[in-house]
Amino acid sequence: MTTNRSTQPRTAIDPKALAGKKAVVTGGTIGMGLAIVRALTDRGAEVVYTGRSDRRLAEAQAALGTPLAHPVRSDATDTGAIAALYDQVADRLGGIDHLFVNQGIAEFQTLEEVTEESWDRIFDVNAKSAFFTVQRLVPLMSEGGSIVFTTVSNDQIFPGLSAYSGAKEAVAAFTKVLAAELLPRGIRVNAIAPGFILTPTMGVAELTEEQRAQFIEQGNASTPMGRGGTVEEVAAAALYLAADATFTTGLELPVDGGFGQGLGH
Repeated sequence: MTTNRSTQPRTAIDPKALAGKKAVVTGGTIGMGLAIVRALTDRGAEVVYTGRSDRRLAEAQAALGTPLAHPVRSDATDTGAIAALYDQVADRLGGIDHLFVNQGIAEFQTLEEVTEESWDRIFDVNAKSAFFTVQRLVPLMSEGGSIVFTTVSNDQIFPGLSAYSGAKEAVAAFTKVLAAELLPRGIRVNAIAPGFILTPTMGVAELTEEQRAQFIEQGNASTPMGRGGTVEEVAAAALYLAADATFTTGLELPVDGGFGQGLGH
């Protein structure tokens, strides 16, 4: 099924809705992460966001154009960098109300192609770094705060994504376990699970323009709503879980146009 309806959220933005709130977004320089940063600052939140590339950090800051956004160069796979991020966030924000753990990479590799090096790289970025980022930063979180992980709509599996799918399933498990562990502090832990989302990289490293076009075509055909999602739609779901869904924890919310639910197939 296809639709011609607008893909943009239609709710008016209240520039003071999150005024005074402090947030951290890892992997915030591009795609869904950058859209989350923009959505937060548009609503008045002050945000520290991270990336590994100085160039992308500078480009993101220019695109955001607001003093509420603070770029920090940080490699989430480096435990020393995560420790330094704690100090940088403490100095800049003092505390954290909302933490968005968004870093991730995917590589298409079949059973025969996967190497120990590539397996470790994908698990380090997607799973290990996600867990230890939370472990390090949660002492800065306010009681009643929230954590939102980015996983993936994993109900339909594609060949060649063993490591990526496995790593994101690990993050989905962290969501439930940490939701239980952090209940005494009133910190809610949830996850968004995007499907085919129109981002510069489509979530896969080193795609050519031709491969990206093919990926988008396949994604549109596989998505019951007949199109890829926008990064703004993902950001809206992330902010809903972070700020509005105050009686929700331990949930993985699909943002996938019905992909994982098999609608219309």
